Amino acid sequence: MRRALAIAALLTAAAFNAHASVLRLNVNDMIHPISDEFIGRAIDQAQSEHDDAVILVLSTPGGLLDSTRSIVEKIMTSRVPVIVYVAPAGSRAASAGFFILESADIAAMAPGTNTGAAHPVLLGETMDETMKAKMENDAAAFMRTIAAKRGRNVTVAESAVRESKSFTEQEALSQKLIDIVAPSEQSLLRALDGRTFKRYDGTSVTLHVANARVNVFEMSLRQRLMSSLMDPNIAFLLLALGALALFAEFNHPGAVVPGVVGVISIVLALFALNFLPTRFASLALLLVAFALFALEAKFASHGVLAAGGIVCMVIGALFLVDGPIPQMRVNIVTAVAVSVPIGIIAVFLTTLVLRARRGRVSTGSEGMIGEIGIARTPLGPEGKVFVHGELWNAMSSTAIAEGARVRVAGVNGLHLVVEPAE
Repeated sequence: MRRALAIAALLTAAAFNAHASVLRLNVNDMIHPISDEFIGRAIDQAQSEHDDAVILVLSTPGGLLDSTRSIVEKIMTSRVPVIVYVAPAGSRAASAGFFILESADIAAMAPGTNTGAAHPVLLGETMDETMKAKMENDAAAFMRTIAAKRGRNVTVAESAVRESKSFTEQEALSQKLIDIVAPSEQSLLRALDGRTFKRYDGTSVTLHVANARVNVFEMSLRQRLMSSLMDPNIAFLLLALGALALFAEFNHPGAVVPGVVGVISIVLALFALNFLPTRFASLALLLVAFALFALEAKFASHGVLAAGGIVCMVIGALFLVDGPIPQMRVNIVTAVAVSVPIGIIAVFLTTLVLRARRGRVSTGSEGMIGEIGIARTPLGPEGKVFVHGELWNAMSSTAIAEGARVRVAGVNGLHLVVEPAE
């Protein structure tokens, strides 16, 4: 009898789990406004579809604090339980990722992962001790709030902020920073099946997700494109190539294609930089760089001005995005690899334009001006002159004898205006 009841209970639980659904999304990138939008839309869909839980598979080196705060708010106010799972092996939830991990209803990690190192960083500015303390205390208070509400180890969680401590998955589990270590998504769902936990609002929830249907939530095409543009290296590359294309268009008016490509590239770059911690003063260095490239072609300083332009472009690139982590700044290799070829191309294009403008016109009526000829008849004021292998009607304001050398001063219809060559 007992065995029959147990079997019946198992069958009932299996039938119940078969109707359960879980929404899964992957964030394998820096934390920025597009990540915030993506996670927010996934939670909204899970709520509208009445899913039993959301699994956020996380792997991130960190990101922007404003976006992190927004994501934490969305997770904590979600009506659907949110499981943050740091996976696969080798992944990390560092800096901003640690805040997101601790804010989850269930915090989980796969073997071979790590988390922590959440000390706030603000690069490119010289801050006094008071400002540094204010930033650190603000981030620490934010972490204490999250950890206390989720019933985690507040002291250890705060140490990741104040002392930049990092933890392996086993260290995080033993110090009550996470709830479970699971080698795979399915093993995670099985381990959570039947577990009861308190939510942020104080209510208790029991999960039945062992055999739940897992639906995958993907980024839209626009989000994937914008997420790629959030890479400062790509944003700088677009900005530099766009500037070069416009530089070429200004030097060769009417080419059209460089102008169109340049405008599109610069607009995309500025759109991405608008979301990133950008120092737009660095754009002045990029403008100075192109000015020096143009001056190099005009004055031929034997590479001094061109080298100065390349240095300006490299420095401008390095200071362009003031990200809190190295992944959110322009890499020096990218800055040099982009600046040197663009400098060479810009100088070459400007040199071609200046040579073309300095070149004397040799065809048409303008090509006749300055030519030397012989007066075949007396000019007083009109007569005939032999110029450029042809006999022309000519006029002169002074009398010129037959056989004298004349210089073409202008063209008036079919008549040449000449003057004595001497």
